[in-house]
Amino acid sequence: MKIKDRILEIVPEAQFAEQGDLVATIPAESFHTLAERLRYDEDMQFDFLLSLTGMDWGETLGVVYHLESTTHGHSIVLKTMTANRENPELPSVTDLWKAADFNEREVFDFFGIRFINHSDMRRLYLREDWVGYPLRKDYDDSLNPLRMTNEVTEDTTEELSLDEEGNLVNKTNILFDEKEYVVNIGPQHPATHGVLRFRTSLEGETIKKIEPYCGYIHRGIEKMNESLTYPQTLALTDRLDYLGAHQNRHAVCMCVEKAMGVEVTERIQYIRTIMDELQRIDSHLLFYSCAAMDLGALTAFFYGFRDREKILDIFEATTGGRLIQNYTTIGGVQADIHPDFVKKVKEFIAYLRPILKEYHDVFTGNIIAQQRMKDVGILSREDAISFGCTGGTGRASGWACDTRKRKPYAMYDKVDFKEIIYTEGDCFARYMVRMDEILESMKIIEQLIDNIPAGDYQVKMKPIIRVPEGSYFASVEASRGEFGVFIESHGDKFPFRMKYRSTGLPLVSAVDTITRGAKIADLIAIGATLDYVVPDIDR
Repeated sequence: MKIKDRILEIVPEAQFAEQGDLVATIPAESFHTLAERLRYDEDMQFDFLLSLTGMDWGETLGVVYHLESTTHGHSIVLKTMTANRENPELPSVTDLWKAADFNEREVFDFFGIRFINHSDMRRLYLREDWVGYPLRKDYDDSLNPLRMTNEVTEDTTEELSLDEEGNLVNKTNILFDEKEYVVNIGPQHPATHGVLRFRTSLEGETIKKIEPYCGYIHRGIEKMNESLTYPQTLALTDRLDYLGAHQNRHAVCMCVEKAMGVEVTERIQYIRTIMDELQRIDSHLLFYSCAAMDLGALTAFFYGFRDREKILDIFEATTGGRLIQNYTTIGGVQADIHPDFVKKVKEFIAYLRPILKEYHDVFTGNIIAQQRMKDVGILSREDAISFGCTGGTGRASGWACDTRKRKPYAMYDKVDFKEIIYTEGDCFARYMVRMDEILESMKIIEQLIDNIPAGDYQVKMKPIIRVPEGSYFASVEASRGEFGVFIESHGDKFPFRMKYRSTGLPLVSAVDTITRGAKIADLIAIGATLDYVVPDIDR
């Protein structure tokens, strides 16, 4: 039975639109029933909540859900809404997908939608005393002058639930008891890899609970995009994660090109793929360096940074940038590759392959490193899928989640490479996945570098780019996992809504689950091997 028929069987009043992606609109009162059936039905098994996006359509507020089945490989886009803008309420799906926890808090933070049966309806990024909801179309930013007072940290939160008669009741949940010993790790701490704060409840040296606090670096990129043209939005994607700058821009350009029906040349596809894989090696070298430094191995840190500079030199010659890569464009790339690009890339790969053995000699085989990482911070495959922990973290838990294999794009269906999968789900597995992926990235580049075809590096585009009306989604395998872009267009030169599927938010949302029962020192190894980047989380 087709998914559309199954949805209509469960919710006959469901409506379907095929402007861009196929989207099913579900009445709010039927939404949880349908979501539960889609999650657990043997023929459906939508166990992966890829993205959850808050929306303001003017008269209504709502949410768009992108669901996938890791068993069957199919996907569906659902949306539900409420016309009550004063007290908007929708059913929570946190009981079905753990990824919904932080995503629903994000929607509450920016749109004010409260989710029934969500146990923690606090803001995720903004201060609790923030006035209004910034991603609403009628938001008035004059309501929030600069506040110089410290924010009070609350230890209670509200849960909206239904009683036996179907009436809404408010219930207070306690986050940390007065008797608990709670310490702050971050937001100024080198091992949080950015301004991220973990409130940690300890019993001796054992972690009882961790509550992550995001928002210390929030820059409102998704709000800014609503007043930028599509080419202008590209400048902000590089800043989300400078270790995935090429890949992030690639995702946005792919989404716009898909919406407009633009076919780019094979030369462009080759160049984009090579740049993405160089970026992955760049990211994994920094991961190696920082993970080693967090565990006290300073020599390994210098090794990784020394070799990463060689990639940045290659980037700079072609793109003009080392960290910020304003290179991939809608319909192509900014400029052709440097005359020495092919030669320098081949020299770098010939250099790095034997050097990787030194990496393993100096750090991987070290008894201290192994004791700090093996059997520490285990994430099960089921939890990885439920939280949406893609990338190296998911593959270390046995989940074959590589977007390059599941949804091939660019040249990935034309090259031979292995998806690196470990099953232990611990810190060491997460570390080894990334180290092995460096070799696979080099293998991909070697198959392409001598065969870059002639042709244009930029397809001719209209001076003003207008995306056809509809909703569109595209994703790539970025350095830290599946980076997705959702665009809803009303046919203008500005996106009505542009949402980024963060690779890091699922990783941080899983920290509490991974660390419970571990030692406080283990948090450092766990954070290092999850490999999140904070600006990507805060967006």
